[in-house]
Amino acid sequence: QICNQHNAEAPNLEQAFHRMAQTEPNLDHDISWFLLPSYWAKMLVALISFLCFANSYDGDFVFDDSEAIINNKDLRAETPLGDLWHHDFWGSKLSSNTSHKSYRPLTVLTFRINYLFAGGFYPVGFHVINILLHCTISVLMVDVFSILLGGLQFSNKGRRLNLAPKTSLLAALLFAVHPVHTECVAGIVGRADLLCALFFLLSFLGYCKAFRENKEGHHFSIFWVLVSVILGAIAMLCKEQGITILGLNAVFDALVINKLNVLELIQKLLHKDKSLENAGLLRKGLLFRITLLMSGGASILYIRWRIMGTGPPAFTEVDNPASFSDSLLVRAINYNYYYSLNAWLLLCPWWLCFDWSMGCIPLIKSISDWRIIALAALWFCLIGLICQALCSEDSHRRRILTLGLGFLIIPFLPASNLFFRVGFVIAERVIYLPSIGYCILFTYGFSLLSKQAKKKKILAVAVLGILLINVMRCALRSSQWRSEEQLFRSALSVCPLNAKVHYNVGKNLADKGNQSAAIKYYREAVRLNPKYVHAMNNLGNILKERNELQEAEELLSLAVQIQPDFAAAWMNLGIVQNSLRRFEEAEQSYWTAIKYRKKYPDCYYNLGRLYADLNRHIDALNAWRNATVLKPEHSLAWNNMIILLDNTGNLAQAEAVGREALELIPNDHSLMFSLANVLGKSQKYKESEALFLKAIKANPNAASYHGNLAVLYHRWGNLDLAKKHYEVSLKLDPMAPGTKENYNLLRRKLEQLQKKGG
Repeated sequence: QICNQHNAEAPNLEQAFHRMAQTEPNLDHDISWFLLPSYWAKMLVALISFLCFANSYDGDFVFDDSEAIINNKDLRAETPLGDLWHHDFWGSKLSSNTSHKSYRPLTVLTFRINYLFAGGFYPVGFHVINILLHCTISVLMVDVFSILLGGLQFSNKGRRLNLAPKTSLLAALLFAVHPVHTECVAGIVGRADLLCALFFLLSFLGYCKAFRENKEGHHFSIFWVLVSVILGAIAMLCKEQGITILGLNAVFDALVINKLNVLELIQKLLHKDKSLENAGLLRKGLLFRITLLMSGGASILYIRWRIMGTGPPAFTEVDNPASFSDSLLVRAINYNYYYSLNAWLLLCPWWLCFDWSMGCIPLIKSISDWRIIALAALWFCLIGLICQALCSEDSHRRRILTLGLGFLIIPFLPASNLFFRVGFVIAERVIYLPSIGYCILFTYGFSLLSKQAKKKKILAVAVLGILLINVMRCALRSSQWRSEEQLFRSALSVCPLNAKVHYNVGKNLADKGNQSAAIKYYREAVRLNPKYVHAMNNLGNILKERNELQEAEELLSLAVQIQPDFAAAWMNLGIVQNSLRRFEEAEQSYWTAIKYRKKYPDCYYNLGRLYADLNRHIDALNAWRNATVLKPEHSLAWNNMIILLDNTGNLAQAEAVGREALELIPNDHSLMFSLANVLGKSQKYKESEALFLKAIKANPNAASYHGNLAVLYHRWGNLDLAKKHYEVSLKLDPMAPGTKENYNLLRRKLEQLQKKGG
């Protein structure tokens, strides 16, 4: 009897699948929304998601794109493909102390393919791929939401049915047009989140396929469970969050496939109830599938840990100040405040910023801080949702709320600071996956309101208004991501206390030559963060160029005092000390820079200039030679070697160095010019002339090029050509040193020749 009773209460899984639509309420029944065929719904989602971010297609490389793409040697053909598996996302060795341990080789591989197909660093191709990825993900969301909101059911022919076409379309549209996704789509570095999301969703859909009834009548397919694990691993190789899909698949299996009542299960476990089988925990295959998922996840994490090494990434206090607090209470309060801000960005994505660190969000140090209200509001809402998810008598509500909370919280866990310190306060990109949970909860809330509302069309118009506002916000935010100037300036009103925002605005202005404005922003960055060594270094550089050497030295000295291993600041301090004619101190600063950065060609170049000023010619040549060994394309070092050897009468050696340099940098006109001067002095006029003409062709407005070619012709006896190039040189630069005197000498000589001829 017991066996018969058990079988009656637990029908096989296939029957459960086919009865799901009849046993659970349909969300679509009460909402006033578009009902479109699946194909047209997906086309609509693809079109709208494309329109939101299309204007970012021709944007520049901005912010982190420089380090992850332009300065990343892993993108270039000369770097072996195998190196991608031993380097982090930024191209540093994972074993390095400076590595962020962000292991995303598949994302870097797509960057490399972009680079190879484009033939260089042209951002259009990179942006187009990001936009298409977001469109693809948004389309997949139609299927994902139809399962999460409507349940999993297959037809007799094994085709999955969409039981919630209206609500799945609404949720997919909410996801497609959410402005918080702009960083992932318009910022090329966001490719990691997009690829991770793509394989994350494919893993989920693959897991759902495991429950399609096969010809043998088996309960599930082990093949598709394993495919889901593999796709989860691929998602993690795109970005670390991807591994969380395995946990979500387990949650989905328990709630949707096996219809577990979590509260009932907990109560039975606490009371050691022997009827756990009736609760569904031991239904055929559930524990086996969860074991497969968990063992697969553990294996993936172990391999990832072995590749990464045991050392955690090194972050500084300015990256994540709360994590450096000694007080556990302060850490807990601020972490929860960060969670509330992330939730607010999902609810009201109006204030968006490329960086939320460096004082953008001041620490909460006391419970009297009014911002504690945000924590209370967050937990009030979460506890309410959790209670409904666990205790509601409506199984449909329990399932949707639990899935919504699961997709909201579980993908966010790697960024929560709970398991390890992360290198940011808030990062909009990490909300890409958790926004799935937000869209589930929003859509379910809309369906509940529609059920109660008498005027459903007004509610539908309000939701349409939200979608339209989000579309416009996406377009506006995408345009801000098109250039660094717009991006950085857009952050000034959102995070005026963020020193990094002011630093980046200043750097952008300095790169454009507006030093006066740059100084203002650098000073503000240093004021907001008195330990901001990079701002001190850049400000010191500008002051050095403006010959304000005293303040420049003070800033750079403070920078190296705060961060003794800051090699760039040591080098710049050496340049200032050299300008102040404190040569011994300058030499010591240069060698300190080289101590902390062994491969530092620019520092060797500046050290060579110091030795040249001190007439230590051998030391100067050795320093410049070191610079060219470390950086063979270091044109200035090659030029200085040629000029020094030329000036000291070592013409043969100067010629040899010049030819060596041109073999390495064949199109450098300054090297052609320097070698042409040497060849002219060696009376190799024909070869010298060819190099001068080639240099002039590359840079026709250089007065010195025409002037020195004129000197060559003057020596060679080609007086008419000499006269022509003297005149061109004087036209380009009337104050060119020596040219006017040489031209006057030539004119007198030509006049004398005319008199003799007459």
